[in-house]
Amino acid sequence: MNRPLRRRPFVAVLCTIAFTLAAAFAADRQPNVVLIMADDFGFECVTANGGQSYQTPHLDRLAATGVRFEHCYVQPLCTPTRVQLMTGIYNVRNYLKFGVLDPAAVTFGQLLKSAGYTTGITGKWQLQLDKTKGLPQHFGFDESLLWQQTRRPPRYANPGLELNSEEIDYTKGEYGPKLINDFALDFITRHRERPFLLYYPMILTHDPFQPTPDSPEWAPTTTGEQAKRDVKRFADMVAYMDKMIGRLVAKLDELGLRENTLILFIGDNGTGVSVTSRFKGADYPGGKGTSTVRGNHVPLIASWPAKISPGRVNADLISSVDFFPTLCDVARAKLPAALEIDGRSFLPQLLGQPGAPREAHYVWYARNGGPTATHEYAQSTTHKLHRDGKFYDLTTDRFEQKPLPLATLTGPAAAAAKKLQTVLERYAQARPKQVAEQGAPNPGKKGD
Repeated sequence: MNRPLRRRPFVAVLCTIAFTLAAAFAADRQPNVVLIMADDFGFECVTANGGQSYQTPHLDRLAATGVRFEHCYVQPLCTPTRVQLMTGIYNVRNYLKFGVLDPAAVTFGQLLKSAGYTTGITGKWQLQLDKTKGLPQHFGFDESLLWQQTRRPPRYANPGLELNSEEIDYTKGEYGPKLINDFALDFITRHRERPFLLYYPMILTHDPFQPTPDSPEWAPTTTGEQAKRDVKRFADMVAYMDKMIGRLVAKLDELGLRENTLILFIGDNGTGVSVTSRFKGADYPGGKGTSTVRGNHVPLIASWPAKISPGRVNADLISSVDFFPTLCDVARAKLPAALEIDGRSFLPQLLGQPGAPREAHYVWYARNGGPTATHEYAQSTTHKLHRDGKFYDLTTDRFEQKPLPLATLTGPAAAAAKKLQTVLERYAQARPKQVAEQGAPNPGKKGD
C-alpha cells in the first residue's frame, strides 16, 4: 500500500528558505527615509531633552527607540535652514533671499530619486520664486502637498494648499496639519513596496497660536490666519504636532515598514520669541531670529530599529548642512563629482560608531540675502565667536550676555577661539558675487 507523501518537512524547509531570503532582501534593500522638521520648535520643547512645559510622548518614545542628539544647530530662521538642509551648503555660498531656493541647486530629493527612491514632500515649502520656478518636482519630489508654495493662504483652519502644484482651498472645517499628515500616511501606504523618501516639513508649531481640533475652543469655521494669537495655545499645537508624529509611526508599524525606516526629527530654528518655556528647572525664552543659541539649537532625534541601538544619547556637534550627505549615505546615492558641499555625514554616529565629528558649525545669516551678513559666527558645543570679535563661553553663559575679551583668554578658551577664528577665515571670501547680487527684499512677513 502506497503511503501518502509527507509534505510538512518539505514545506517547512521552503518556508525557512523564503524567510531567510526575505530577511536578506530586507537587510540589503535601501531603507525608507522619513525626515520630519517642525516649524519654530527649539531644543527645550522636547520632554526627553529636559523640557517641562509640553507633552511630547511620541517624540520621547522615538528617542527611546533610537538616538537623541544634544548638539544640533541650524540657522536662526526657516528659509535659511531649509536651503542648508536640502543642499548641504552653508548659506554664505548659495542663499539668495527669503522664500527662494536657487533653481540651479542640487538637492537630496534629486539625488535620492536618482538612486531609485520614490520621493514625496508634504508640509511647508516656502522656497519657490514664482509659479514657474522652484517647483518641488523640479527639486526631485515626485509628489507633494504643500502650504506656501506659490501663495500664502491660511495654513490651519480651512487652509489653502497645493497638491502636486495644483491649488486646493478647503472650506469645510478641515485642519491643515491633519491634511498634511493624511497625505504622508497615504504616500507611504501607496509606495510601501519600494524605498521611499518622505520629507515632512511641518507647518506646526509656527504662529498664529490658536486652538487645534483637540482644543476645547476649536472653531472650524474660523480662518487660521485670522484666529486669535494666544501664546497659551502653543502647548496645544505642540501636543497636536506630537500626535501627528505618533500617527505616522503607527502607520509604519501597521505596514511592517518600521524596522527598515530611518526617521529623523529636527526643528527648523529656535522657538518664537513670544514663547517662554520651562527647561531643566528654569525659564527658557525662545530665540528665533536671534544670534544666540536659543535661535538655532534644535532637537535631533533618529530612530531606525534595524540599525540604531535604542536609548542612546550623542554629544557630537551636528549641523544643518550635514543632513544632505547623511541622507545620501543612507540611501547609497552618489554625490556629483563636481559638487562641493560643507556637510559631513553623521551616519556613523547614527550607527553608534565614532565617525568624524565636526568641530564647529558656521552661520552666515541675512534674511534677504545680499553681500553682507546680519549675523556671522562660528560655534562649537562649548564656545561661540562672532565676526565682530564677541566671544562667549556657552558652558557658563548659555544666554550669551557676557562676551569675553579675546585678549584676556587663556587655556581651553583661547584654544577654542583660535579654532573658531580659523572657521571664520575659511569663509571670509566665500560669498559668490552672482549670489550676493540676487539678494533683495522679498514679500512675506518677517517672522515666517
